Amino acid sequence: MPTATTTHHAVPGHGAPAATTARHGTAALALAAIGVVYGDIGTSPLYTVKEVFAPATGVALNPANLVGAVSVILWALMLVVTLKYVVLILRADNRGEGGILALTALASHSVRERRGLRTMLLVLGMFGATLFYGDGLITPAISVLGAMEGLEVLTPALKPYVVPASLAVLLALFLVQRLGTHAVGRVFGPVITLWFVTLAAVGLVHIVREPAILAALNPMHAWHFLAERGWHLLAAVGAIVLALTGAEALYADMGHFGRAPIRLAWTGLVFPSLALNYMGQGALLMSDPGAIENPFYRLFPQSWLLPALVLATLAAIIASQAVISGAYSMTRQAVQLGFLPRMVVRNTSASEAGQIYVPVVNWALLAGVVGAVLLFGSSSGLAGAYGIAVTVTMLITTVLTYFVVRHGWGLPAPVALGATGFFLAVDALLVAGCSVKLLDGGWFPLVLGVLLFVLMSTWRRGRELLMKSLGRDGLDLAPFVAGLNTQGMHRIARTAVYPVASPDSVPQALLHNLKHNQVLHATNVVLNVSFADVPWVPADKRLEITPLGQGFWRVMLRFGFLDVPDVPAALALCAAQGLHIPAFETSYFLSRETVVAMPGTGMAHWREKLFAAMNRNASSVAEFLRLPDNLVVELGTRVQI
Repeated sequence: MPTATTTHHAVPGHGAPAATTARHGTAALALAAIGVVYGDIGTSPLYTVKEVFAPATGVALNPANLVGAVSVILWALMLVVTLKYVVLILRADNRGEGGILALTALASHSVRERRGLRTMLLVLGMFGATLFYGDGLITPAISVLGAMEGLEVLTPALKPYVVPASLAVLLALFLVQRLGTHAVGRVFGPVITLWFVTLAAVGLVHIVREPAILAALNPMHAWHFLAERGWHLLAAVGAIVLALTGAEALYADMGHFGRAPIRLAWTGLVFPSLALNYMGQGALLMSDPGAIENPFYRLFPQSWLLPALVLATLAAIIASQAVISGAYSMTRQAVQLGFLPRMVVRNTSASEAGQIYVPVVNWALLAGVVGAVLLFGSSSGLAGAYGIAVTVTMLITTVLTYFVVRHGWGLPAPVALGATGFFLAVDALLVAGCSVKLLDGGWFPLVLGVLLFVLMSTWRRGRELLMKSLGRDGLDLAPFVAGLNTQGMHRIARTAVYPVASPDSVPQALLHNLKHNQVLHATNVVLNVSFADVPWVPADKRLEITPLGQGFWRVMLRFGFLDVPDVPAALALCAAQGLHIPAFETSYFLSRETVVAMPGTGMAHWREKLFAAMNRNASSVAEFLRLPDNLVVELGTRVQI
């Protein structure tokens, strides 16, 4: 059985971003990154400015507040996205890979000698990962609703159709996931590039008409705006944070594009376009305060509204697609790092290993997104729910980065605190700003995150208890093989592979085979599959073979958390070390544990029952390890925890 126990190797990754960049060119990858990485943050202008001046924030719509609010947005983008993510966080890569789970593995590895601290960081990273799924629910809902609300601007008579049209777009988006995104992905970059160019152009037109908004470039206006809010500061910050949603994607998608293309796309197009559009909306509201009902669409002349609506809808779909694909990748990482049970993962491209489809996640996200649209009904309604999950994730990312800088890079504590302390304070302010929206919808992603955290922590703890139980009741492998009397025992001239969770224990399937079938294969391979806390384990570091005598071999396979665990392909490498495993003369004997929850000290009884249900419904080991169906034999065993 595969284990979730992490191993630590100073091994180089393959498929590293640097090699990809050299092969395809930084500019081409930057174009692709614009489509995948920046779709979420690129759709924020659809609703951010409107929410800053919503009645709940207490911000009066006047020229001084317009300049101040836009200045806060611009400098928040500069500090949080440019300085924190583009300059600092992108340096904290795990063998070229990013994302909160990759960062968690990196941070926990850096303090591996301090068991308590390592456990705390794993739990913290696990909670951050659960909040990502809340973002995965809300981003498609708020982006598509924000785009569809352009129907109201076209004609108020279409207002009743905003929610049905949004649901139709979202349903179609989730239904096509099983077909893969390769074909659609080719147009992501050009479409989102056109979107950002359009944002910049319409914003620039209104800036020229009302150049007073350029004062927002002065950070003192941002400071005065925040200082004057008094008790309403957090409400205003909770709305402004909507401009930052999607920033985490810069880091999460680093492995796909590399550091340089992501930085080039942000500084060369995305940030300037966002800045011009936010200033353009501020300039529009200076001259026409009545446009606050939908300042984004009011940037466009009446004759341009329909094309703008179509382009905004495409941008919202692409932003949603990026989050959905990210949820698939996050789930696969979580499974292989031992935070979730095995799930069916289907590759949708023969050439791109990263293009996957996870049916369970897809339908769960669809149900959640539809529920969010029906529950909140508008982008303004969802704005209350949006932000708190993202900002808490940002805060956790900063905390984990401190430990990477301090312990992973070995820099002095004052330097590590200097690099992360300011961002920690900013993140804390953003979390506090979003917390005032807790009763207005902020509870939604938090409740979802807590539920997922219970599932993930229960699975991880349950696996630990299961391994202890198997180890306690099992037999040591080496003495068993040494004392095995093979005289007179019928041996089959084939190879038997026994996947096990512990490489030092006798496989339960082997004991069942000897007891019930009373036969022993000529070659017996006790196989342990583990996943390292690095993204990739190269072929020359993947395999470890130990001969045990009497036709027994112990084989240990190691994969990274982004590797596809193809066991038959990996076992073919054994031939170079003297162990030949013929593909068509090999049987795989799997032990399928039926977990029986017993009252005790391991976990709360309800959690033991939950783990037993999760273990029962986990996908097949054979499918997870890419074993051929016609060569697999499953033997069951009952294990008490």
